[in-house]
Amino acid sequence: MSEPHGSKETAAYDVIVLGAGPVGQNVADRARAAGLSVAVVERELVGGECSYWACVPSKALLRPVIAVADARRVDGARQAVTGRLDTDGVFARRNRNVTDWDDNGQALWVKSIGADLFRGHGRLDGPRRVTVTRDDGSRQTLTARHAVAVATGSRPVLPEIPGIDEARPWTNRQGTDSSTVPTRLAVVGGGGVGVEMATLWQGLGSRVTLLARHRLLPRMESFAGDLVAQGLAEAGVDVRIGVQVTALRRPDPAGPVTLTLDDGSDLEADEVLFATGRTPATDDIGLDTVGLTPGSWLDIDTTCLVKGVDGEWLYALGDVNHRALLTHQGKYQARTAGDAIGARAAGRPLDDAAWGDHATTADQHAVPQVFFTDPEAASVGLSAQQAAAAGHQVRTVDLDFGAAKGAKLYADGYRGHARLVVDPDREVLLGVTFVGPGVSELLHSATIAVAGEVPLKRLRHAIACFPTVSEIWLFLLAAYQRDRETG
Repeated sequence: MSEPHGSKETAAYDVIVLGAGPVGQNVADRARAAGLSVAVVERELVGGECSYWACVPSKALLRPVIAVADARRVDGARQAVTGRLDTDGVFARRNRNVTDWDDNGQALWVKSIGADLFRGHGRLDGPRRVTVTRDDGSRQTLTARHAVAVATGSRPVLPEIPGIDEARPWTNRQGTDSSTVPTRLAVVGGGGVGVEMATLWQGLGSRVTLLARHRLLPRMESFAGDLVAQGLAEAGVDVRIGVQVTALRRPDPAGPVTLTLDDGSDLEADEVLFATGRTPATDDIGLDTVGLTPGSWLDIDTTCLVKGVDGEWLYALGDVNHRALLTHQGKYQARTAGDAIGARAAGRPLDDAAWGDHATTADQHAVPQVFFTDPEAASVGLSAQQAAAAGHQVRTVDLDFGAAKGAKLYADGYRGHARLVVDPDREVLLGVTFVGPGVSELLHSATIAVAGEVPLKRLRHAIACFPTVSEIWLFLLAAYQRDRETG
């Protein structure tokens, strides 16, 4: 699907969206729901990074790995787990979930909401103007009556290391769309992408070495990275923390790659994957034509309006604003901004106070994230260190999951840890972290408690079913009460 047939070289819409990933689709949907005309511009696949090279394929590939690991933790089931994963079946499952990288279905969805899709590279060309350059070099100019929403996402950053071009490293894209299992894989980076890729490819049969300059999952509570590192090591990953790659060599493009480390040693691998950060995909979208710096992160207000641009028309959603590089958080911003665009267009007052309909308050207070490792690591809100740095009085409650009978039934020898970060003055939760098998499905209860600022006195009346892993809530709240009473 492309732009409407017979369209003129200049076309006007109420809203123009740059980027047709999940974030762009959500803001388009909300703008259309407000009765506004919408043009969506996409230069790659409709559905974006998340649908084809990030969240969807990585979780499709990880699920068989984690399912087998879970089965091996249950007596009677582990005896039925024999042999290795069927990698052809795993890759076929991934391919189904990314629709074989065919975006026709998502393009039809854009049409179904009444938006027009323009395929090509969209660039700002001054206030409220976007030029779309098609693959054949032809151009079309679009003008926006009310808003342009930038949802172009981010791309991986490769460090400036001697030999990196020669090494032809993988990024998240090759890590999720490859269908050949390298015998030896070096993963550089200890953040979420790094630990998930190490989990995935070790489970598929690679001999993985994970190299991290600092502790794993550095933005989470320290015990999360420690338990994930322990799980990776037990799965066979060679986890090396406190090391740095200083050079790369791959003289034969079809041969192995050699990594030189800062301790002077060399590591040979068949492929190397870098998961060392992201940069905004804003370098070639015409930011200079509206007084902004190309390649920069875009600073926004609570409605996602870009600061430093006159006229209340330019919005930045998802990765490009650097608030939280998570698909679900970008979609939240897009829904909020889409409603704000609709309100502004209709001349209605905005509800942009904290937790209002047109405020992205959760970006500061209740961002949930899950890393699908073994064990899983999940958190929402602030860590204890972040809460203290923000000036809060902080009290923490820590428990191992062994306290909950449901955890013991979920897996023999269930190993995991939970922490509540409490504001003792208001007696509400500032943050929650869970690490253990299956905790991803436990996180939303914590997100509701943090976002809703549910008083702990009321939260104790939210009863977890017996016997479930969620029973950990009972023991955490009881431990806080005991600590409170004893001072």
